[in-house]
Amino acid sequence: MRTTLGIRALGRATLARQHLLERATDSTETAIRHLYGLQAQSPAAPYFALWSRIDGFRTDDLARLIEDRSVVRITVMRGTVHAVTAADAGELRPWVQPIMDGDLRTNAQHAKALVGCDTAAVAAHARELLDATPMTLAALRPHLASRWPDRDPAALAHAVRDLLPLVQVPPRGLWGRSGQPVCTTLQHWAGEPLAEPDPERILQRYLAAYGPASVADAQAWSGLTRLGEVFERMRPRLRVFADVDGAELFDLPDAPRPGADAPAPVRILAPYDSMLLSHADRTRVVDDGFRRVLFTVNGIVKPAVLVDGRVAGYLAPSVSKGAAVVDVTLLQTLSRTLLRDVEAEALRLLRFTHPSACSHEVRVTAAR
Repeated sequence: MRTTLGIRALGRATLARQHLLERATDSTETAIRHLYGLQAQSPAAPYFALWSRIDGFRTDDLARLIEDRSVVRITVMRGTVHAVTAADAGELRPWVQPIMDGDLRTNAQHAKALVGCDTAAVAAHARELLDATPMTLAALRPHLASRWPDRDPAALAHAVRDLLPLVQVPPRGLWGRSGQPVCTTLQHWAGEPLAEPDPERILQRYLAAYGPASVADAQAWSGLTRLGEVFERMRPRLRVFADVDGAELFDLPDAPRPGADAPAPVRILAPYDSMLLSHADRTRVVDDGFRRVLFTVNGIVKPAVLVDGRVAGYLAPSVSKGAAVVDVTLLQTLSRTLLRDVEAEALRLLRFTHPSACSHEVRVTAAR
């Protein structure tokens, strides 16, 4: 009979893998390799995520890795931009190619304009252009239009985005600098060849960072389907648990599972944090009602406040006339002690994000 993992125990296990029970003391590159994908639609999001997970993290720690090409910003899981090590990008990007192929066939805005187009030739031409001179996809359009004048240049550029392993080069992604998403290929930028994906190795890495997890969880994380057959091949090498509804949860035998009573300090999740996006069943960390508040209709995922291992609110930092403020909105009533802990952690985040501000203030809106 399988051991059942309750919601708290399941949440604690994943928080431990995510370095959210205790901050890691590893190097930033080691932590990024372990976390296996930091959501990076927002250029600042990976910095928030690493600050919550690495003891003593500084913005330069990630910026240097992006500048020296050890870490890249690239479209991988779910067809969205992540910060990953260049070596991991070389395997993950080919693994998620079916997502990109699907978008090429079904994209509501561009698919019809690409019918009958030799997209392989478009991709080859674009590779030459982008490797010679990295540029935005908007800047690429006139170059493609001159070669295929009878095609919609926006559709051609979208095909390039789906077909080539494009990375966004600095200053995009550098703290406080950002800039437009100027692209070139992974091979040209990082000298990293594309590897034949090993789905079993990839799912082992997923479990190490996000487990225990069901097949549906892994599919939600990756955006891919038919992963059940991969887990079946791996089953003899994995521990198998059950959640409170009886669904199978797979895990690595020696991965940390600290138990439901493990202390979980106040933590702040990044915008679009992978902790909130890497499982089909997110109740291990957020109640369904709260999730509808965090996830907006236009796709934004707000930075969340974790109290006792679960989402208890969200926040919005800002700066005006040199004064830095973070507004914390609570979704539940907290004790005075926990409220002080939330205020202290929010203040630490504000000083991290705006170290030169003339003042730092935390404003809390209590739960109604």
